[in-house]
Amino acid sequence: MGSAFEAQLLESMRFGFIDRVRFRDVTYAPKILINNAEEKRFVLTDLQEELLKSKAFYFSVAFVTQSGISMIKAQLADLAARGIQGKILISPYLDFNDPLAMYDLLKLPNVEARISQESMQLHSKYYLFEQKNKQVLIAGSSNLTATALKQNYEWNIKLNSTDNGDLLYQTKQEFDRVWELSRPLTAEIIESYKRKRKSVIQVTTFEEEPKADYQVGKIEPNKMQKEALVGLQQVRDNGAQKALVISATGTGKTHLSAFDVRQVNPERVLFIVHREQILSKSLESFQRVLGFSDDEACLYKSGVDISGKKYIFATIQTLSRDEHLQRFAPDFFNYILIDEVHKAGAESYKKVMNYFTPDFLLGMTATPERTDGQNIYELFDYNIAYEIRLQDAMDADLLCPFHYFGVTDILVGGELISEKEDFSNLISAERVNHIIDKITYYGHSGASVRGLMFCSSKNEARELSLLLNQKGFRTQALTGNDSQAVREKAVQELENGELDYLLTVDIFNEGIDIPSVNQVVMLRNTESSIIFVQQLGRGLRKHNSKEYVTIIDFIGNYRNNYLIPVALFGDQSMNKDNYRREVREANLISGLTTINFEEVARKQIFDSITNTSLSSMKILRDSYIDLENKLGRQPFLKDFVTYNGIDPLTFFDNNAFTDYADVVSKFSDKNVHFEEIPKNFLSFITFECLSSKRQHELILLQLLLENDGQISFDAYFETLIANDLDISSDVIASVEGVLNLTFLKAQEQKRFGTDSLVSKDNEVYLLNEQVLEELQHNPTYLVFFRDVIETGLLKSKDYPQVFTLGQKYSRREVLKLLNVKRDEPPLNIGGYKIDKDTNSCPIFVTYHKSDDISDTIKYEDELLNESTLRWFSKNKRTLESPDVKQIIDSNENDLRLELFVIKDDAEGGDFYYLGPLDYIEGSAEEMERAGESVVSMLFTLKDPVKTDLFHYLTTK
Repeated sequence: MGSAFEAQLLESMRFGFIDRVRFRDVTYAPKILINNAEEKRFVLTDLQEELLKSKAFYFSVAFVTQSGISMIKAQLADLAARGIQGKILISPYLDFNDPLAMYDLLKLPNVEARISQESMQLHSKYYLFEQKNKQVLIAGSSNLTATALKQNYEWNIKLNSTDNGDLLYQTKQEFDRVWELSRPLTAEIIESYKRKRKSVIQVTTFEEEPKADYQVGKIEPNKMQKEALVGLQQVRDNGAQKALVISATGTGKTHLSAFDVRQVNPERVLFIVHREQILSKSLESFQRVLGFSDDEACLYKSGVDISGKKYIFATIQTLSRDEHLQRFAPDFFNYILIDEVHKAGAESYKKVMNYFTPDFLLGMTATPERTDGQNIYELFDYNIAYEIRLQDAMDADLLCPFHYFGVTDILVGGELISEKEDFSNLISAERVNHIIDKITYYGHSGASVRGLMFCSSKNEARELSLLLNQKGFRTQALTGNDSQAVREKAVQELENGELDYLLTVDIFNEGIDIPSVNQVVMLRNTESSIIFVQQLGRGLRKHNSKEYVTIIDFIGNYRNNYLIPVALFGDQSMNKDNYRREVREANLISGLTTINFEEVARKQIFDSITNTSLSSMKILRDSYIDLENKLGRQPFLKDFVTYNGIDPLTFFDNNAFTDYADVVSKFSDKNVHFEEIPKNFLSFITFECLSSKRQHELILLQLLLENDGQISFDAYFETLIANDLDISSDVIASVEGVLNLTFLKAQEQKRFGTDSLVSKDNEVYLLNEQVLEELQHNPTYLVFFRDVIETGLLKSKDYPQVFTLGQKYSRREVLKLLNVKRDEPPLNIGGYKIDKDTNSCPIFVTYHKSDDISDTIKYEDELLNESTLRWFSKNKRTLESPDVKQIIDSNENDLRLELFVIKDDAEGGDFYYLGPLDYIEGSAEEMERAGESVVSMLFTLKDPVKTDLFHYLTTK
């Protein structure tokens, strides 16, 4: 490994410092690290990746912040679990460092921290990592602060070195010198620094909404609210009397509604909420915006005088009672607003909505999706005036950044706790201590914690509260059994700092506003992505006491762990590869928010994604109905792409359906039927073209649809050129072979028929006559046929290259895209086959083999690093075997070697594309394995595997 690394390092140095054209190996080349959200480049990403590969680390930074330290806490926890230690050196320079951040350094069990001498005015920023056979240095402008690691324009350089390289040797020597001159960081040192601190440089904090002085115009709408106001006015201009605003928790829905009232200026307004607790806050928000006097508004209760009141605020529980509802004429209010309108499917809401006849009805919610069969969109005539979900709101800086930590729960009998765990284990001394360790370690922004803990049951909330109180915490359990007065008092005590935590089950999922919450702890299985987002959202309101909110999610062996990426990334695709990538690349999320998983917790999520059927009939039905509810009509495949719904391919996983007509027939009251041959070809294009990994077939079919079933070769050729697509004869021949079905296996031809969908006659492409007749005489068939093509073209944006690095491909798709003439049965044992016609050889590697595979065929293919593959030939091969010789000579004979890797068989049948391979000259050698002769050799990947994917594939 050492010599191979040195050879690659030398080549990379030549690339970086001598000639970037002549030398190609970039694996260990010098790299510039900057923050660029558009390109998803962050200094933090490299810092975290290098940490995880380290056996020791040394940081010298002038400044640290609580948020900056939080960004690497999960990685430090994983290193601590492996017994890996590090050192962090900070400076008293300019009195910048907040004592709270210094105290956070003391909480890191595997970090020794020191502070430099004041006279030194230490201002260095570098990060040194000792790794297996090499060292890495990141040096430049980035301190250990959130803004420096993810937001500011920073300039750093990353250098790799052998253990004996002089530059990093000098760096370590200088670190050691300054370290010895510095003082160990202790509580006493911090308190002394705190007393002497001359000036405080404030870190960026977030202001609360300004207190009302009740003057009109003092509060102006933010960017989101301005866009929503335009949308609302457009709805009214189109003659609609109802509209829905979908806006993430904490983005200012109440203020938005007040701004809209201001622009409409109705005579009388009714604001309906579902909890009395938020009535007064809603009135106050309206008064801030509209500036009305106290006698113009009231909180509606039994016996209250409503005469002369322009603004009435009422709970649905009170208003829906007959004795109250009848006090108002149906047209009494010109403008009615309903907060948290996703509850409007309840009879009480329907009763009120059916009674009143306002000029305009506005519904507001963060989560319009329902699990009880009610269609909220329908209640508002499918008029969505504006929609901003959590990710968009974070990107728009409307919410407080959060640091999410997926942490590992306790082991019971050697197994992680599950949703079936005995109650005694949920409240055991071991678990209580584990909870305390994690909430202390991951901490919070600011001096004191104001936390919410969501438990799995009322009993757990009550018992944990008692046990935490015995450990010195100040907590209170709240459940649905507690009165409104008790809840309000507990919330006030939390806000006043008299309580550290409120423990509950679900009463705080919505309708509660505690902006100062700086830690949210999830001690329960994720039952619903909607509830997850609601609970996470309790801490997302901006407040001047916090820079960020810490989310600590205790992850056990839960079946529903796959819902965590669904919730965190707002991804409803039910695409397993999407979810795996999001968990792997969690910190490519923009802004100062970070998402982190401890190693064991991450594994639990990957296992859940792998082991859960995301194409179950219930999931498919729910996805179909959700979009149908939103659109107010039957959705088509392209709608699922346009509206970020389920990945259309998921409908056809496991052969649940053969085409979308079957889906519609199953999930609606329509029975869509086509004749046998047109039906088979609809199924064929769904099977062949919907995955959209090559546009050529889709474009030819689209041209045929637009030109009555025939198009000249020249016209097709020109269209490919216009779309900047490959026009080589091999590709054209492959496309023709696919559409005339000669590429297909025999069993596939039996399934779809042996007729051609597209034939060629005298340089003219012709669509199958029976398909053409059906298209011309059956509008429904035309719609379904065209839908597959349009959806495929939309999805093709994910595959900008013939083979796109990091994307997944089936063996069949690989052969097609290599322009092999015919799909053959699965490759025989060994995972590779040379195709003479195309001079290509795809290499398929299953990285972690099943234990029950025979040793004679358990190839030990291995990625030695991000750019080097150690690979084995099939059995009974020598250096003189024809296939081995051809691969060894590939640098001369231009044999196209492409690498495709799957983690293990449980992941499914598709392989990650890792790029072209170059044989490393002289590396081939014969050896014996299980009594058989094989050849091993080394390859260089032309493109290094991304670190997160490398770590995922190689970790068992």
